[in-house]
Amino acid sequence: MLTSLNLGDGQNLGTANGKIALDCSVRRTRQGHYCISTTDFFFPLVDSPYLQGRIGAANVLSDLYAEGVGECDFVLMLLAACRDMTEDDRNICTREMVRGFNDACLEAGTTVTGGQTVLNPWPVIGGVATTICSDGEFVKSDGAQVGDVVVLTKPLGTQVAVNVHEWRVRGTPKWKELTNRSILSREEAEDMMHAAVCSMSRLNRHGGGLMVKHHAHAGTDVTGFGLVGHAQNLMDNQAAEVGMELHTLPCIANTVKVEQSGVFDFRLLKGYSAETSGGLMICMKEDDARRYCEELELLDGEKAWIIGRVIADPDRKARIVEGIKILEVGLS
Repeated sequence: MLTSLNLGDGQNLGTANGKIALDCSVRRTRQGHYCISTTDFFFPLVDSPYLQGRIGAANVLSDLYAEGVGECDFVLMLLAACRDMTEDDRNICTREMVRGFNDACLEAGTTVTGGQTVLNPWPVIGGVATTICSDGEFVKSDGAQVGDVVVLTKPLGTQVAVNVHEWRVRGTPKWKELTNRSILSREEAEDMMHAAVCSMSRLNRHGGGLMVKHHAHAGTDVTGFGLVGHAQNLMDNQAAEVGMELHTLPCIANTVKVEQSGVFDFRLLKGYSAETSGGLMICMKEDDARRYCEELELLDGEKAWIIGRVIADPDRKARIVEGIKILEVGLS
């Protein structure tokens, strides 16, 4: 649909045709700098409005970090307060969402300078993140090369964890099936949700800030389309005729056995389970990737993984190979 509208003017940098951006709009200014901007918003997936705000900010900033920048100059906040709550509940919820959003922005070294607020059936928070930089201070997202490896900076499985948490809280038939079949305990479900919230609320700031230093060739972040969906978008965007083979899936502990139980098909092991505020997926040379992962772990206290490789492919396909290796990632 959007293709038929002929949006864009062909001047976006790092995209296949210079039109609609992959993660961010990257524009050269009249003064010779580069303006990188992105927008996103977050519906309630967690119980805490404070954490919703924090995850919302991390989600907005992640697209910026996927361009290989570690600094955001300013953020505009987009806020929807819930019209169906009582006034007291709405004030408390909205204040906590804004506080969480602002705290994450302050941690990122940026500031909220304005925005827009509306009333809505659901409380929603997001924003617009912008950075101004010079040539060489960001990574164009179209430079993947044959022989590159693929790095992922956060584990998969947030959709599984969030849904199982809701099943447990509501006491749904799916939750009863998981417990009656001894697939998952209450404690495992709580740990799984805690790991997901920690992952979703963690900024990709260091991951983005190290991309230029370690000579990254291309990158994106893994969110709503799932791992393979975003890998395919990235390959479609490359200047060279390349594809991607994924050989390793790092998953939040216990999400895999939920997926394999057959209670619900999240498509986690097929690479299409949606993620919220997921990790960066980066193409770079193997030696650079290993140094990148080591330095990122020192800064974040969390592992990153080499999960695939870039191959020559005129069809530009991203796929999971047979015999995929699954890593269970617990809390650090």
